[in-house]
This record gives sequence, structure tokens and C-alpha cells, in this order.
Amino acid sequence: MKQKNLVIFSLALFLFAGIISCKKEKTAESGNTEISTHSDDQSVFSAEVDAATDDASAALEAMAAFSLREMELDTIRVCGGYITWNLESDPQIATITYTGFNCDGGRSRSGSVTVSVPKGTQWKNAGAAVIVTYNNLKITRLWDQKSITINGVQTYTNVSGGLLVKLSAQQHIIHTIASDGLSITFDNGAQCTWKVAKQRDFTYDNGIVLSVSGNHTEGNVENIAEWGTNRYGVAFTTSTIAPLVVRQDCEFRLTSGTVKHDVAGISAIVTFGLDASGNPVTCPDNFFYKVVYTGPNGNSLSFILPY
Repeated sequence: MKQKNLVIFSLALFLFAGIISCKKEKTAESGNTEISTHSDDQSVFSAEVDAATDDASAALEAMAAFSLREMELDTIRVCGGYITWNLESDPQIATITYTGFNCDGGRSRSGSVTVSVPKGTQWKNAGAAVIVTYNNLKITRLWDQKSITINGVQTYTNVSGGLLVKLSAQQHIIHTIASDGLSITFDNGAQCTWKVAKQRDFTYDNGIVLSVSGNHTEGNVENIAEWGTNRYGVAFTTSTIAPLVVRQDCEFRLTSGTVKHDVAGISAIVTFGLDASGNPVTCPDNFFYKVVYTGPNGNSLSFILPY
């Protein structure tokens, strides 16, 4: 059951981000088209990196549990895919293959992700690091058939040590994601490479609480989560002003957080966990997010939409 919760958690993260992406796309005409499109691209990319990393985490937790003979590996499932194992090789390999099956009603995934664990590495130990490789991982959003394809390598580190299945006892687990370049191909053929630096803080408060923030600094910009060149060939940074918080006791909904996109002198600040008037609220209220676009001349545009 605990392993199933990890899969549900991954699914919930994507569903939430997919809803936001949908609404951003529909409001593109109300703001700057390029930054609206970039904001949508970043939302989908970030959500899918998190979702694939959650699947990798489920595989790692299973490998740790298997070493203690607490469960059978073939009981672990991921949304729209399956995991195969090679525990005799060095490094040990878990391969997550996505079949294109629409398991959640929102998107389909094809391609694979491999998790490479050097023999002797125990994921439960502080500082344990593994390599996660994206192999033509294609994600298609079903409502508009928009897709992205991800290739490349990231390092996934268990900074604090501990296993998520024991989070209620440990109370705090910290993971990081780092990549010097994940290749993205968009459905219009545009290609770019993005760097990633995220910290994922797991705590327990009536269920899993995940806080995600950027942990890269460039110049005077701190807490950068993704940066690189977007589909238009323009440099960008996406940073977290306040960590994005997802709570299990709120049906794995995003309950608060603020991100900022900076693209060619234009910024978009997106704040979550608000009511229709833009005031912070808590679960089980209906959630809204507010977007504020600011142009190079200081002109601004804002709107509030539900998610």
C-alpha cells in the first residue's frame, strides 16, 4: 500500500501541473505569447521530470525493500508502464518502460527511463546518488495533443538518507535532482537543452508533504530550478520565490508556492493556493492561481484562474 501511495503521488503531481498548463495555454492571447508558451512548456517539463523521478524513487525504494526481503519487486507499478530489473549487473539497473497507455486520463507516455545504482550503494543512506537516464521519454497531453520528448541524464541524490515508506517515523527526507543538460524536443520540431537543479523536501503532517524549490544561483538570481534556452532560442530562468507545496491530506493538491519565469526582459510570476480574490486559502477550499506578467517597460498584466 505504501508503494502504491508513491505511484499515486507521482500521478497527482502530473495531473495538477497538467491542469495549470491547460489554462495557461488558453490565456496566451491575454498575455505575451512567447512567455505564455514558455511558461506552459516549463510547467509540463517540470511536472514530467518530477513524475519520472517519482517513478525512479519508487523503483529505488523497492530495491531497498527487496534487499530486506520485505516485498516482491513485481508488485511495483508505475502509471502507464512497468519496471524490469537487473540486480546482478554493476551498476544495478531498473528500467521503467512506458507503453503509451493512458492510465490517468490526462496524458500518455512512451519511451523509457533507466535508474543506474552502483553496486554497494544503498539508497537509504545519506548521500546515496544514482543516475537517471531519459531515453526518448515522450509525453503527449491528450486534450490538445501537445507533446515533448526528453533525453539526457540527471543525478538523483538522497541527501538526508532514509526511505519515504518510513517518512512518518523519520519526519524529514531531502532529495535533489541535478542535470547539466536535458534535451527537449517539442512537437513543432524545436529543440533545446535545459539544466535542472531542484530540492525536494518531504515531511510528514497528516500525510506526505512535498516542498519543491530550485537550488541553483546564477548572478543575483537565487533558487533557480530550470534554466537554458527556450523553444524560441531565448535564454530563460525559472526560479522559486516560495516552495511549491503538495499535500497528501489535500488529495495531493498543490496548496501554495510561487514561481518566476524570466525571459528576455519579461517576467511572469505565478502564485498558487489562492481564492478567487487572490487571497491565500487552505484545503479543502477551491484553489486559484494568479499570474502577473511584467514587460521590459514596466507595463503589467495579471489574471486569476482556478486549478
